[in-house]
Amino acid sequence: MPEKFDVIVVGAGPAGISCAYEVAKKGLNVVLIERGEYPGSKNVMGGVLYRKMMEDVIPEFWKEAPIERVIVEQRVMMLDKQSATTFGYKGLEFAEEPYNNFTVLRSKFDQWFAQKAVEQGALLINETVVLECIVENEKVVGVRTDRPDGDLYADVVVLADGVNSLLGKSLGFHKEWRPDEVALATMEILKLDSKIIEDRFGLEGNQGCAIELFGDATKGIVGTGFLYTNKDTLSIGVGTLLSGMIEHKIKPYDLLEYVKNHPMIRPYIQGSEPQEYLAHLIPEGGYHSVPRLVGNGVLVIGDAAQLVNAIHREGSNMAMTSGRLAAETIIEAKELGHYSENVLKSYADKLLASFVGQDLKKYKDATHHFEKFPQYFEKYIPLLNKSASQMFTVDGKSKWEKQKKIMSDLGGAKSKFKLAKDVYKAWKVMK
Repeated sequence: MPEKFDVIVVGAGPAGISCAYEVAKKGLNVVLIERGEYPGSKNVMGGVLYRKMMEDVIPEFWKEAPIERVIVEQRVMMLDKQSATTFGYKGLEFAEEPYNNFTVLRSKFDQWFAQKAVEQGALLINETVVLECIVENEKVVGVRTDRPDGDLYADVVVLADGVNSLLGKSLGFHKEWRPDEVALATMEILKLDSKIIEDRFGLEGNQGCAIELFGDATKGIVGTGFLYTNKDTLSIGVGTLLSGMIEHKIKPYDLLEYVKNHPMIRPYIQGSEPQEYLAHLIPEGGYHSVPRLVGNGVLVIGDAAQLVNAIHREGSNMAMTSGRLAAETIIEAKELGHYSENVLKSYADKLLASFVGQDLKKYKDATHHFEKFPQYFEKYIPLLNKSASQMFTVDGKSKWEKQKKIMSDLGGAKSKFKLAKDVYKAWKVMK
């Protein structure tokens, strides 16, 4: 093992692997450190991988990567206790190359991705915990691990150690995250025959369906649930702001069981067998919570940098892009022979100018707005379902009468004005 590396990457998730892959491809000496038994063993996401950002790293990766299904249909279900208003789009153009997105199982996909980095020349070290960064003369020069004689040195250290990022916190890049800056997500992998999956979701061959769940899936707390189809399993889960769970005194596993037994969801998973249970914190603070990204000899990427678009449930795509942009910056710094903050700060500039920074900025106030005004989840989604029920019920009453009933359910002129005002506020934070 060399005494000093060009790059040390801490964390073998999508962000860390992308960075390690790119710098190794350019001939830099890089070590990728993973605390789990193997990459993906401790990584959790719902299971949707977007093609464009992954292809920016490995062209036509889907031809050999362990993907589950090609998503051709995406639905949004607004749940009340015994009803659902569903929106969606199914397009067979998504069933053709180069595709749009896929479902994956992280335990399989991350191992494959990490192996591709190894093939480029990266050194992968599993089951190793990085205890702290080694700092000399106000510059990060390496890391201290839990292995005997486990100090490693490098020109640049990349922190891809997840939402908790104890390393970033120890460097003073961020404080302890508030409960409203993180979500707790729980999910299960459910075994189900592939033919049953295709019949229930109206799919053929390797086609897949992704369903996002709002409203009663989280008992009115800000958050979402999801149900994704894999080859012969289903991924089902739910995530809410930690602050909401604390306030409502809801245990995460109980909330997952509630979703699994919801009358609108239960038929999809009937007859399945639990195969794996996972729980993980997800960064939800968005634009306002992005920590310091660059220091002397150090960069922060992925979840450690709060790079998640909570509104569109996008995280892995932002992680991979941040890893790729960090690698570009490191390669430029290598050519210059300097790794100061002034040189590395171009990473932050690139990131904020990319779709990652732009999308985070676009929705910078959205999550906190919906948490501050719980009526969107608690009142308006049930009202949407009740209104749909009224309009689809044919009982001899005119549609004018039904519209009057719906307006009456709003609670009078004052409530109508409040609804209009809330819709406008929601539009402002989402536009």
